[in-house]
Amino acid sequence: MQQYLSLLKTIRTEGQLRSSRSKLRDGSQPRTQGIFGAQIRFDLRAGFPLVTTKKVTTHGFVTELLWFLRGDTNLRFLHEHKVSIWDEWADGEGNLGPIYGAQWRRWGTADGGSVDQIACLIEGLQQDPFGRRHVVSAWNVGALPQMKLPPCHLLSQFYVDEERRLSCQLYQRSADMFLGVPWNIASYALLTHMIAQVVGLNVGDFVHTFGDAHIYENHFGAVDEQLGRSPHPLPALKMDPTVKSIDEFAHRHIAFENYRHHPALKGEVAV
Repeated sequence: MQQYLSLLKTIRTEGQLRSSRSKLRDGSQPRTQGIFGAQIRFDLRAGFPLVTTKKVTTHGFVTELLWFLRGDTNLRFLHEHKVSIWDEWADGEGNLGPIYGAQWRRWGTADGGSVDQIACLIEGLQQDPFGRRHVVSAWNVGALPQMKLPPCHLLSQFYVDEERRLSCQLYQRSADMFLGVPWNIASYALLTHMIAQVVGLNVGDFVHTFGDAHIYENHFGAVDEQLGRSPHPLPALKMDPTVKSIDEFAHRHIAFENYRHHPALKGEVAV
């Protein structure tokens, strides 16, 4: 995970301090230190890109990804699996509006219908693997006002090379490098593995492209501590090879072996 750590270091040494609209529980508004326009790349054959310089809860990002793939936008499924990362944004009924899951699986069309982008992606990879239209978007301009949080990781494109390796590039407009990005990297790496298995491909690279990549100032101490730690070797992802449909994946089908990590580092989320 040296790529991630190098970007953290660049932000801490070269990033500009800017004001932020986000608030902490005490009402204060922490500034961010960040840069605009960065990219890191991970070879998924070299190990699963899970941050090792602090503990990342694998159950958490797996649950969130399965939640997205269900097309779900209510907290109920997350709470059933003891995941609370979306609680700060939900309304009193646990609803978040038409966020990621809705856009991935039920993108509304002008004629009142909907498009299942994940199903279209898989069909496209099967029928035209070398096509250049294997894109999934969550940035639905017409639906943004109804979303409790506009999508941060908003567009992904999938690519198949001549050796039948599936790669994914993600564009993330806003990236909380300490709290959110380790989950985002792991989530899209896992999604790439899952789709590759479903369509009968090997995996290639995960490419993470950033717009505003930032660190909140209340996380500076934790980030500096993290940068002083030496990373461990990457873990291995193990998935049940009998799963052949994206909708069949469940927690029991996904495991991470040899995940060695440093202790957890805490940081309050700014909302």
